[in-house]
Amino acid sequence: MHSLSSDNNQSWLSWFLRGTLILLFLILVAKLFEVQIIKGAYYRNLSEQNRIRHIPIPAPRGRILARGGEELATNVEVKKRIKYGIDGNFELTDDLTGASPDEIVTDYKRVYPLLDKFAHASGYLSQANGQEVGKINPNCPDRGPIASGTLVGRTGLEEEYQCELMGVPGEELIEVDTRGAKIRSLGRRDPIPGIDIKTTIDYNLQIEVATDVQENASPVKKGAAIVTDATGAILAFYSGPSFDPNNLSSDLFQNPDLPLFDRVISGTFHPGSVFKPVVALAALEENAIDKNFQFTDPGVITVNGYSYSNWYLTEYGRTEGQINLVRAIARSTDTFFYKIGEMTGPVNIAKWADIFGLDKVTGVDLPGETKGLIPTPDWKKKVKKEAWFLGDTYHMAIGQGDVSVTPIELNSYISAIANGGRLCTPHFVDPALQNFQCEQLNVKKENLDLVKEGMRQACSMGGTAYTFFDFASTHGGTTIACKTGTAEVGTDGIPHAWFTFILPAEASAQAGTPPQIVATILIERGGQGSEVAGPIARKIADFYFQGLKQ
Repeated sequence: MHSLSSDNNQSWLSWFLRGTLILLFLILVAKLFEVQIIKGAYYRNLSEQNRIRHIPIPAPRGRILARGGEELATNVEVKKRIKYGIDGNFELTDDLTGASPDEIVTDYKRVYPLLDKFAHASGYLSQANGQEVGKINPNCPDRGPIASGTLVGRTGLEEEYQCELMGVPGEELIEVDTRGAKIRSLGRRDPIPGIDIKTTIDYNLQIEVATDVQENASPVKKGAAIVTDATGAILAFYSGPSFDPNNLSSDLFQNPDLPLFDRVISGTFHPGSVFKPVVALAALEENAIDKNFQFTDPGVITVNGYSYSNWYLTEYGRTEGQINLVRAIARSTDTFFYKIGEMTGPVNIAKWADIFGLDKVTGVDLPGETKGLIPTPDWKKKVKKEAWFLGDTYHMAIGQGDVSVTPIELNSYISAIANGGRLCTPHFVDPALQNFQCEQLNVKKENLDLVKEGMRQACSMGGTAYTFFDFASTHGGTTIACKTGTAEVGTDGIPHAWFTFILPAEASAQAGTPPQIVATILIERGGQGSEVAGPIARKIADFYFQGLKQ
């Protein structure tokens, strides 16, 4: 019996061991089947990824050039070291210590030669953020999703022309060993450089305008300046305070003076007397007055107990006597414009301000443009829940009250006066590339000529722009048309200082005649337009005229 029981135990143990071996064998076979068949492709790809690196090759970004080919934004080559990790990743480092030639790659650093003198127009670069990575730029969907580490244009031309400037990165396939060391290159796709953007900027004039505003503005140096030709081509563009796009810091975003804010296209300001030419045109075009209209300046007009004075009476205790439209523009006579504003009416003033583009974006090829505000009785009732009074019309007629414009809007409307009544889109690149156009406003030539003559006399002896009284005599008889503006704002008594000019006053196709330009200068809370913005305008005009003779 004992022997039989022992044999049974041995037989059971034998079958158990056999079964266990068979089960283990089957598990092994199943695992091999999973590894080789089911997940074979997965592990093969994983092995390849550990062995092969896909290394992006940066594409040099397109340059931003001035009209003469000078560089406004460019690139410099930067050598970096690429380190391969055993986990399939790699990193770029500036530390080249002990690097082998195979580890050295070329990258590019963006450089802005004009530093803070062109920053708002150029914009700057930063790496794509978490919300941008993996997304497709709708302006260039053929480029595919934005990769991590991609440099993206922020503001200015860098943002506006991101698709053209960015180029297409290349790629190199690298085989590495188990330690991450490079064995060989398996293939390479060269990068496609970005497209250079040639702008309309006059390089030397840009430096001059920026320098003049920086050195001669009020202590806070908040201001804006734009110079265009009469068809909207931008020759100089500056907003201050500015920043150096080569050296961005977090302090810029916390600075209460808002150095990143583009005052040329995004700042809205009361225009003061630089608004008066469009009021004059509205009065003429609506037949509220004609060229023979005369007005006797009383110094002050009183309505329902409210007094509306002329600046000449306020500052010097004197009146202008009997004046016409040309003289009123030259002398910037407030009472004259109160009267013709009343005769024309706020709706018609707003109508012509709209025609000249003072309540809409200009369409300049920069991101972030805002528009001004031209109030009407309906607007006031809807927004302020208040009725419109005659005093509102008086304020409107001299560019005060709720009237606000951007410097680029104002420059565009003055350009339309200069070029015979065409409102042109301001632009930095060739109009043919972006279909920039000029719109004919159908303004009577005789009315434009009358207003322009008033602006010419503003820059002549007896006008308000005393800094230009000797301009013609010192520049071979070339005349200039201009308008000063002093816009009251806030309660501190310090107004915005405006100055806008047309040089020469009359365009000509004759040889030796300088091409016509229009310039607008604003110094935010700077003081009197003639005293603060006027000297800056004179420096710019002198520089431009002298540059043509060299």
